[in-house]
Amino acid sequence: MVEQTLKVWRTRLRAELDARRFPADPTDRARWSAANEAQHQRLLTNVSGKIVAFCWPYQPEYEARPLILRFLTRGARAALPVVVAPRQPMVFREWTLETKLVAGVYDIPVPVESPEVLPAVALMPLAGFDDAGYRLGYGGGFFDGTLAVVTPRPLAIGVGFELARLPTIHPQPHDIPLDYVVTELGVQRRAGGELALKP
Repeated sequence: MVEQTLKVWRTRLRAELDARRFPADPTDRARWSAANEAQHQRLLTNVSGKIVAFCWPYQPEYEARPLILRFLTRGARAALPVVVAPRQPMVFREWTLETKLVAGVYDIPVPVESPEVLPAVALMPLAGFDDAGYRLGYGGGFFDGTLAVVTPRPLAIGVGFELARLPTIHPQPHDIPLDYVVTELGVQRRAGGELALKP
């Protein structure tokens, strides 16, 4: 698929995924989120001393803050991604309940005064994801551009709901596959070029 055609297709696909996600029953979403949290705790059993990056909730997606607060009680540290400039890698700044936040890209709150850190784990929201473990984000390319250059690369975990699953996003050379996808279905590990449920 040529680049311009792919761009138009992905824009239309995001709209279709929004049409799936936005009307989802709040009771179902709460049940899916609780299952997600349980699956994350099964996957990330040892977070003590580790920095876990997450995203402030945007639109009706998985709300990671309760999970992050639970990780903080287990000795983890937390971070939020901050967009520095278009088409540039993001930085991660430490987050606590006392961190000062300002509106960033898409009016999502971001830290401004806390120190830059390098996360060991990055929880990445999914507008969509495919059977090969590739993520469809919101079109800015921020996470792919960041994962391509950050060293050491954090464990990349896509976080979302099964209604965002796609057969393929037609990945391009700049698309970086996730290590895991966690949904209400369970923990899915990318191996051999496809996702498989972790026992």
